[in-house]
Amino acid sequence: MYHYISMIPSHLTEVLKTERSAYSHPWTEGNFRNCIASGYDCKLMLQAQDSNRLCGYFVMYVAVGEAHLLNLCVAPEFQKRGLAHQMLTEMNGIALNQGAETFFLEVRESNVRAIEIYSCAGFNEVGLRKNYYPAAQGREHAIIMAKSLVE
Repeated sequence: MYHYISMIPSHLTEVLKTERSAYSHPWTEGNFRNCIASGYDCKLMLQAQDSNRLCGYFVMYVAVGEAHLLNLCVAPEFQKRGLAHQMLTEMNGIALNQGAETFFLEVRESNVRAIEIYSCAGFNEVGLRKNYYPAAQGREHAIIMAKSLVE
């Protein structure tokens, strides 16, 4: 069983440890602090039966009828269990409750697994941001994906 709590600055040591283990170009503490301070929806997914162990987290915001996913991470030891899909479902609910009609995200062009997860969750490719992400060899393009939240 999993549940969600709001991310607060005291969680950042554990969040950063997970972020660094999952990504080659992780967010900084400042990135997370700025999102928390800005009032974005920053949530931790915890495993209740394991002393509230951190399984993953997400950062998103809603403005002017649009939801934007900024960061989604499943801890490496919890990957391939459907948790990313569960977090996307949670975010859909948050977005709808805040009046969003469309949900946007960017994903590294090389992140085939994430693109597949987002596609299965109803996101479609709608554009490309050239040289958007830092990469080991220069920069990498981002695929822009979107999903309608209203019928």
